Amino acid sequence: MTPDRRRLGAWALAAVLLAVVLALYQADRTGVGDHKATPSAAPSADPSAGPSGTPPGTPSATTPATPPGTGTAEPPATPGTPSPTACAAPGDCGFPDAKSTGPRIALEPHDTGNMSVKKDGTVIKGWDIRGSLDVYANDVTVIDSRITSANWWGINLRPGFSGLKVLHTTITAVPGKGPDNGGVNYAVSNMGGSSIEVGWCDVSVFGNALSMGQGDLHDNYVHDIVAFRNQGGEWQHTDAVISGGGNKGRLTIRRNTLLNSVAVDRGATAAVGLFADTGTVSSVIVEGNWLAGGAYALYGGGPGATGIEITDNVFSTQYHQGSGVYGPVTAWNAGGAGNVWRGNRMSDGRPVTPEPTG
Repeated sequence: MTPDRRRLGAWALAAVLLAVVLALYQADRTGVGDHKATPSAAPSADPSAGPSGTPPGTPSATTPATPPGTGTAEPPATPGTPSPTACAAPGDCGFPDAKSTGPRIALEPHDTGNMSVKKDGTVIKGWDIRGSLDVYANDVTVIDSRITSANWWGINLRPGFSGLKVLHTTITAVPGKGPDNGGVNYAVSNMGGSSIEVGWCDVSVFGNALSMGQGDLHDNYVHDIVAFRNQGGEWQHTDAVISGGGNKGRLTIRRNTLLNSVAVDRGATAAVGLFADTGTVSSVIVEGNWLAGGAYALYGGGPGATGIEITDNVFSTQYHQGSGVYGPVTAWNAGGAGNVWRGNRMSDGRPVTPEPTG
């Protein structure tokens, strides 16, 4: 081969190599070689998958996964189950209020006055009563009704009788028209020897609204208690729920809104008052309630109290920073047999721990 032909072959090879280099350079500039433009090696999207073919619940590469319950659209709390976040009002966290209590049907007026019920199994339904009910019978049911009383009580179960149920009923009074120097004492009173049930009731005005040593009090809204001086000229003590001790059965107070907005110098005592007035306090469950007001929101039974379970209650600051004027709880017997204190908190989220008793 002649030198000219060898030089020509070398120049041709160099030209080919230069063309390849230029082609690769141009491809890189136009993105032909970019991995984003190449077909994905992943399988095609599953119809049940989320956006971009990701399985349901799989976080995207740019959005971190959010644990359940930490998002801004937290599901509403169920009634009586305290929300893990702060609450401004009972209804915000699913506790009873005017919307979830009281009668569910239209009512028929009944001007009964102070009526005695003496027939076992009586059912009073759909009545708008101007008066009160004094129950001398077993298994009486008052449901979907309204009672506006000017008597000492709204409904009273007499000793020796049992089985009373008061459900979906409004029980109130006219301030200044009651027999105790214009005041009224008990919306529902259990003088009988067994448990009664009070549920989904809207209760107001009465000084000691729900009064009993044993019973099942659930899903009630007690509010707007009215202070008054009794016939002795003294301010009547006020409590949304009151028990005097000495009970033989169990008292359960569950999923209620219990408010006592009365000023302490006008008789306010508690939202729940468990007092050893007539005997030792025992066998009481106070669970999942919204409590506010009183000198203390809760009186816990005092020395000797046993079998008292106080769990998962919200102590509201709506009237006082301490829930009650002096704090959320007093008279708690931490060493009593079967006494349990667990999961109670202020409405702003702070845990509530009782002070040691002397």
